Amino acid sequence: LGMLLLAGLNAPHVEEKNSERPLRVEAVQITKEDVPIFITAYGEVKALNVVPITSEVSGKIVAIHPRLETGETIPKGETLFKIDSANYTASYEEARGIVQQRENAIIRLKKQYTIDAKRLKTIERNRALARAEFERIRKLFETKNIGSRSGMDKSEREFNSVLDQADQMAQAVALYPIRIKEAESSLSSAQARLAFTKSNLERCIVRAPFSGRVKSVSLEKDQYVTPGQNLVIFADDSVLEIQVPLESRDAGKWLNFDGAKTNGKTAWFSGFKQRSCEIRWTEDNNEHAWSGRLHRVVKFDQQTRTLTVAVRIYAEIAMKRNPQSLPLVEGMFCSVKIPGRILNDAVRLPRHAVSFQNTVYLTVGNRLKTVPVRVAHIEGENAYVDDGLNAGDMVVTTRLIDPLENALLEITNKIQ
Repeated sequence: LGMLLLAGLNAPHVEEKNSERPLRVEAVQITKEDVPIFITAYGEVKALNVVPITSEVSGKIVAIHPRLETGETIPKGETLFKIDSANYTASYEEARGIVQQRENAIIRLKKQYTIDAKRLKTIERNRALARAEFERIRKLFETKNIGSRSGMDKSEREFNSVLDQADQMAQAVALYPIRIKEAESSLSSAQARLAFTKSNLERCIVRAPFSGRVKSVSLEKDQYVTPGQNLVIFADDSVLEIQVPLESRDAGKWLNFDGAKTNGKTAWFSGFKQRSCEIRWTEDNNEHAWSGRLHRVVKFDQQTRTLTVAVRIYAEIAMKRNPQSLPLVEGMFCSVKIPGRILNDAVRLPRHAVSFQNTVYLTVGNRLKTVPVRVAHIEGENAYVDDGLNAGDMVVTTRLIDPLENALLEITNKIQ
């Protein structure tokens, strides 16, 4: 009875069917389009003009601007600080007195030149009369034996005396232009000295070269300063600039260099288009955004193989913001979105849909197929493919890890 009971429990096994289980994936039907390419790079905002203000003369600081503190803005022309000018005032007054003396000397020489020129005419007339008198007495004595030898000698001495006076006066008159030029040269030297002392006197008052921000200060009242000593760092925030490095291959492939060309005499980047760029503060991409302009190529670094470009922003744009947001200021680290060329007949895919081996998975007849593609550009979470796919192909967008080729697929989303 027990054997029969056990035999009844041994029911025949039902043969189970071995069916293939599909992979549940999402897919998208691709379309080709012309895609504008953007290059995203990062850089720090800096003021375009940062000027170190130094002392050009030595002396003691006697006055300082009441708002000369780091972070303050000071209008152009206002006095930043003053240096004791007592010694420089004395030197200026001394130099001015010397200039006056030189000017008076020139006036005196010119007047004397005029007077001596008139005297020279008078002396030349006396010389002519003395010559005629001497010739008359000499002829009377030699031809007619009228007069005496002593009378003729006396007449000759008088003639020679007048002749000597005429020669001396002629020499003096001839030298006057030279003396006047020498006096004028001395005057020029004295005037240069006066200008130098005046310049030093004016340098005792140091003014703001432009309306700007005080970046750093290193001076105190009654401090003794020397020429060349950096005392204030002044920044012009009216023009800001971000220098961003770009990978040289991306820059050469996507930047626009087809603008106006140079004359061909300069071996540098020509025809660089200055296009509008989008700037966002990395600390808050949503609320803080500004518009800048691509300005120039700064440098090419062979070691890092990067091309550095400058993006310029003006103050009126940097100050535009929402009431709850901050202005664009020096020191902010920002992302810069630079527009490039148009990529024709490209496919936009999620970045994770393309493997690191540059392959994508297609669904062909509900089966998985691996296809190699060429990725032209990667921007953010998007990858742009320009070769290897055809319009209408269905690309698997689900992240798969080492799937089997020709595996059965089940698409869970609507194919667009």
